[in-house]
Amino acid sequence: QVQPVESGGGLVQPGGSLRLSCAVSGTIFRIYSMAWYRQAPGKQRDLVATITSGGSTNYADSVKGRFAISRDNAKKTVYLQMNSLKPEDTAVYHCNTASITWKWGQGTQVTVST
Repeated sequence: QVQPVESGGGLVQPGGSLRLSCAVSGTIFRIYSMAWYRQAPGKQRDLVATITSGGSTNYADSVKGRFAISRDNAKKTVYLQMNSLKPEDTAVYHCNTASITWKWGQGTQVTVST
């Protein structure tokens, strides 16, 4: 059963940067449109960014211009570069396909705070 493994989260001050990684195994990764999602405490899981198999990207309005999604098909990994972080970006970040094909992984916690 495919289950993504997210990493790279942590505690960062407002205005700082983090790069998240999501490794996938046991599937033909390159055919999928991939996405990053996030879930803040007490809130629903929201879509943050997507990247198609061809590399086209799309972003939620709240992160546009600050976050960048990318992928390395050879490594079966999708990345999320997060810049100019804000306290409201605090959440557990998950990756999955754009249509949520796989079981959710544990995610990686991002905390933006002074």
